[in-house]
Amino acid sequence: MTRVLRRVNRVLLGLAGLLLVVVGGAVLAAAVDLSVPSWWPWSGPSDVLLSTADRQRWRDESWWWPAVIAALGLVVLLALWWLLVQFRRARLREVLVDTRDGEAALLRGRTLEGVLEADAASQDGVARAKVALTGRRTAPRTRIALLLEPHASPGDVLSALSTRGLAHARTSTGLPALPTEARLRAVKHRARRVA
Repeated sequence: MTRVLRRVNRVLLGLAGLLLVVVGGAVLAAAVDLSVPSWWPWSGPSDVLLSTADRQRWRDESWWWPAVIAALGLVVLLALWWLLVQFRRARLREVLVDTRDGEAALLRGRTLEGVLEADAASQDGVARAKVALTGRRTAPRTRIALLLEPHASPGDVLSALSTRGLAHARTSTGLPALPTEARLRAVKHRARRVA
């Protein structure tokens, strides 16, 4: 499903870009007084988008300008939403587990995330853990954010994470590899006074 959505998104982005390039190029051509097709509404640099008659046609209607403003506002909001969606990393909903009997099982991504979070948070020196699965369901990737206590050793935490939680996840899902990006941050605390 996500592959289809990605393709639809790319097609829509391509069509929108092509439309903007064609329209922008034609407006630019008309603005510098180059030849444009006969059906093009602007044929020269002195043409306007809306004529005086077009602008005044609906002036007496009380619903016209609020409707135009609402429609344009909706277009802007949809464009902003679409832009923000481009930067969002999709979370993996399920992981395909090879059962080695010719069949396959599906493991919910949230379940695996929850197990990895609980395992990471139970380690000494970890105040909080957040895990997100990305990638494909046959080749998942993990992003782990760890909030470390002041006394924690980052090397020890990473070593325990790779030998315990991630190793168990690889073994239980039958994955040959589970690429992981770990981000570590320390808990903010006040400096201790030493007398």
